[in-house]
Amino acid sequence: MSLLQHRPWLATGLLAAMFAAPSYGLPEPPKESPAEEAEGCLGCHEDPSIEVAFADGTRRTLQVDRNAFAQSVHFGKVACSECHPGFQEIPHPERRYASEDEFRAGMRQACQTCHFQDYSRYMDGVHHAVAKEGGAAPTCVDCHDAHAVTPPGKPRSRVSDTCSTCHSDVAETYASSVHGRLLAGPRPDDAPVCTDCHRSHDIQDPKSQAFLLRTPETCGGCHSDNQRMKPYGLSTKVMSTYLADFHGMTASLAAPHAEGSTRVTAVCVDCHGVHDITKVDEPGSKVMKENLLKTCQQCHPDAAGDFPAAWLSHFEPSLERAPLVYLTRQFYVIFIPFVIGGLVLQILLHFWRVVVNR
Repeated sequence: MSLLQHRPWLATGLLAAMFAAPSYGLPEPPKESPAEEAEGCLGCHEDPSIEVAFADGTRRTLQVDRNAFAQSVHFGKVACSECHPGFQEIPHPERRYASEDEFRAGMRQACQTCHFQDYSRYMDGVHHAVAKEGGAAPTCVDCHDAHAVTPPGKPRSRVSDTCSTCHSDVAETYASSVHGRLLAGPRPDDAPVCTDCHRSHDIQDPKSQAFLLRTPETCGGCHSDNQRMKPYGLSTKVMSTYLADFHGMTASLAAPHAEGSTRVTAVCVDCHGVHDITKVDEPGSKVMKENLLKTCQQCHPDAAGDFPAAWLSHFEPSLERAPLVYLTRQFYVIFIPFVIGGLVLQILLHFWRVVVNR
């Protein structure tokens, strides 16, 4: 008779140990791929009637559009459980949310796992500051969507369309501007969209002096690009001529120390507009000769009718435009080196005479 027959408790213990111990050397059950896991989730989440109820009485659908999700940059690469940890178990553990805002805030935490740099920038932005105070502000999924996540800026007009969800009045003004019309035209890549000027995640308060004093640099990013400006016959010297002017010099000196909202000097948006920028020769343009005095009077309320004539705008002096300024400049270009050179020559000759006469 065997040992196991004499001691039946030993047989029971060995069998328990076999099932409890890890199966070294044996292959683990295959893990579901992200696509396979998604297929399982869609079994329930394709149903349009599936929803979640919040404590404040509101409800939100939990339906996922299969076709839109299939086009997402995450599909087949990121598993559902990576964004929704703790929901692998079916039925899902019950979780309660006070409101939809709290529900959406939880999704933002999921995004930071992979996109921590963008998440950190968002924490420094004006949207997070508003949300922290209890205000309505967009989170990751509001701009990028939750499941239909596509490459940002493709097509380029999608950026402005996304921002228009909350900023519809601004979007309407922008659409009729020279930049908005360019975006809707055959060369959309030449047009600035919201994120080009305001950035995407670390969006600043557009009324702050730090932001306003950076606008020459922002506008100069496009308007100093010769390849981008050439098709429209626009000068690329707008940045250099502005910085050589009193306004530009003041802005460049004040920018590193800008605080609060106290106005320092005129920048691009003060003269050309913000979202309502037009061509300089279009009716209603703030920098047309007929409207220029009114534009200047925003900062110089006592300016007389001939006040704008004292400003060269972005033109460089020439014989055709501001000949007196041009000729004066040319005179000093010759005169100043001549005087300094003469002084240096006089000193050298005097030194030579002292050495010779010793």
